[in-house]
Amino acid sequence: MAGLLAAASCAVQAQEATPSPTLPEITVSTPRGEVRPFDVPGSVDRVEGSEMRDARLGVNLSESLGPVPGLQVQNRQNYAQDLQLSIRGFGARSTFGVRGVRLYVDGVPATLPDGQGQTSNIDIGSAGRVEILRGPFSALYGNSSGGVVQAFTEEGEGPPTLGFSVAGGSFGTWRAGSKLSGSAGAVDYTLSASRFHTDGWREHSAADREIQNGKLGFRLDDGSKLTVVFNSVHVHAQDPLGLSAEQYALNPRGAGLATLFDTRKTVDQQQLGLTYERRIDARNALRLMVYGGQRSTVQFQSIPPSAQLNPLHAGGVIDLARDYGGVDLRWSANLQLADRPFDLVAGLAYDNLREKRRGFENFFGRAAAPLALGVQGRLRRDERNEVRNLDPYVQVNWRLSDRWTLEAGVRRSNVRFSSHDLYILGPNRDDSGSARYGKTLPVASLRYQVTPDLALYASAGRGFETPTLNELSYRADGIGGLSFGLQPSVNTSVEVGAKARLAGGLLTAALFQTRTRDEIVTSTNVGGRATFQNAGRTKRDGFELSWQHETLNHWRTQLAYTWLDARYRDGFCSPSPCSAGSTVPAGNRIPGIAEHALFASFGWVPPEGWRAGAELRALSRIAANDRNNARAPGYAVASLYAGYVKRWERWDLNAFARVDNLFDRRYVGSVIVNEGNARYFEPALGRNWTVGIGAAYRF
Repeated sequence: MAGLLAAASCAVQAQEATPSPTLPEITVSTPRGEVRPFDVPGSVDRVEGSEMRDARLGVNLSESLGPVPGLQVQNRQNYAQDLQLSIRGFGARSTFGVRGVRLYVDGVPATLPDGQGQTSNIDIGSAGRVEILRGPFSALYGNSSGGVVQAFTEEGEGPPTLGFSVAGGSFGTWRAGSKLSGSAGAVDYTLSASRFHTDGWREHSAADREIQNGKLGFRLDDGSKLTVVFNSVHVHAQDPLGLSAEQYALNPRGAGLATLFDTRKTVDQQQLGLTYERRIDARNALRLMVYGGQRSTVQFQSIPPSAQLNPLHAGGVIDLARDYGGVDLRWSANLQLADRPFDLVAGLAYDNLREKRRGFENFFGRAAAPLALGVQGRLRRDERNEVRNLDPYVQVNWRLSDRWTLEAGVRRSNVRFSSHDLYILGPNRDDSGSARYGKTLPVASLRYQVTPDLALYASAGRGFETPTLNELSYRADGIGGLSFGLQPSVNTSVEVGAKARLAGGLLTAALFQTRTRDEIVTSTNVGGRATFQNAGRTKRDGFELSWQHETLNHWRTQLAYTWLDARYRDGFCSPSPCSAGSTVPAGNRIPGIAEHALFASFGWVPPEGWRAGAELRALSRIAANDRNNARAPGYAVASLYAGYVKRWERWDLNAFARVDNLFDRRYVGSVIVNEGNARYFEPALGRNWTVGIGAAYRF
């Protein structure tokens, strides 16, 4: 680290004498307003929406977030389970959806108050940017904030612009989208819609997804602004399930059990958000965000009828209806303390989730001789669950001198779970209950501006992570009701880092450690149904390095490297209670986390004309279970792309072609942590191609 800082300092001094091209000035969103990434005392990256769409299919975040160190995004090739997304190891255990990482879309939480979120409603076609925050300051966003991912719809500007795009590729995959954006007087708007379909590389992995997304801005007479965002998504996807090592070796495209039970998922979600921002005077401002939505999910699992003979079993079909909403009121002030700038932000966040959870058998007839599988049978579970949080928070930024800045904050996170059991039949007793979790989350950092182009910082903070409703939903002992014995995990993180602007680019480095107690881990995971337990202490040591550079003649280089050593500090049993072969010794790696990750890209990307480039992604092997006796091998895959951009009068045209997994490597794209039948592996695509074209007309 010392050598790196010395080299950066020398390069910066040399740069002062020789002007160099510089990257465009950008900002990221923080509770205290828009701030340059260089000025943030922590690890934060911003990926532009135009880059996310450039020479890509434009469906998954995994396509375009490779340049972000510390972020591991794996495409399961299974749209019934969403992406596998983790930041510095947080969220790696998730068998579906995203947990341990907070998600926001236009300031509206895409993570529910229990900590469970999804990326399915992020519309890449209209995204203006995506920001990724890592490290201690993530804790200021509350429960399950091992990291923060924020997506923002682009702002409408200028005369109306209507665009259409279409892309297609291997395995019957295609996407079509349209977008209308612009501004008129005090109103700006962006409206988009897209449709995606794939037949899937594996058997039984076809999927359809439709997204409608909108953002309207109204500048009011008093100088304030009202922003309305709305979003709708529909997903229907087959679930090919995981494969054992033997199945993967024989037929990585197979999905035998999934076909037998017709495993699948259907999701419908609609949400609306309003943000009101008002500058009271030169020093004070208010921001009020209100949102609400509903999400329904029906999932057919591969649980055999024989397992459902137990009268306490909840069945093999999950039917969820969720209503959610919340409010975030924030006051910010630009003050003076000891004649130095002092920024203060104080707020109160409230979020609520109401869930109707029902379970059904996934067969007709007798369990010993079912007449049909993969159908909705008799009711086996019926309950009403609620989760709500009320979190006050404060954050300050004090410019101690021209070079020193102190930033600190605290959030009191209070999360309450309650369940009302409506299915009380025979031995199936009343399993109603409640649990309350609370934790004070302080963070602090100190930043030193060595030169105008070199900054050092150190930060520390505490975060916590409650179990989600899905993690509470099933008990390892087979008894019905929520698993209220599961406790939240608490983590303490420290980070030191450096940021240097040199040779027209930005170099960042960060060294960090996170210690967690009561880590929540998978206990059992069979047939798509998982139970969880607390496993004592863990430790994550890591290092991140990033380099972003673009020359005046449009040659672009992007490098991102992550080293992450994540291990259990205490031994435990998985599954619990202990039995022969279930012991997990201290020192084992936490599954789902790669120790090494590398992304590199190099390309020529002029604003008009021909463009081309190459990408490399590499990941070291990943443990698939707590005992570390099953692993997905490491891999490296390459991609090539070429395109042509033309601006002609009022028309903008963009065409591209790309090949991914150029050398047709066979590898595991993601793992299902602790899958009880040893079906850990989700294969990645072989060599595949994509072509696309887009056109936009400015009226």
